[in-house]
Amino acid sequence: MILEIALLQIRPGQTAEFEAAFAKAQNIIAGMHGYVRHELQRCLEDDHRYALLVWWATLEDHTVGFRGSAEYQRWRALLHHFYDPFPTVEHFTQVELG
Repeated sequence: MILEIALLQIRPGQTAEFEAAFAKAQNIIAGMHGYVRHELQRCLEDDHRYALLVWWATLEDHTVGFRGSAEYQRWRALLHHFYDPFPTVEHFTQVELG
């Protein structure tokens, strides 16, 4: 399983609109092949900063399947205009210890 982490900085004064748009957009991502689950967290120190955590079955489910889909274009239209700057997105895998 892969964890995608995107740090989102939302334009000042647009957090309520962003959260409303995300409430719609989350249904898009939840319907994608390889999607496992997601969380959206708001930063306590900066209420215009969010962390989007998305668990995928494989890296390709996100980078090829989702990003290459028509659904991604709908996701972009709903959310990308809220970001300043555009978010950094990284992928992580669990470290098995012990």
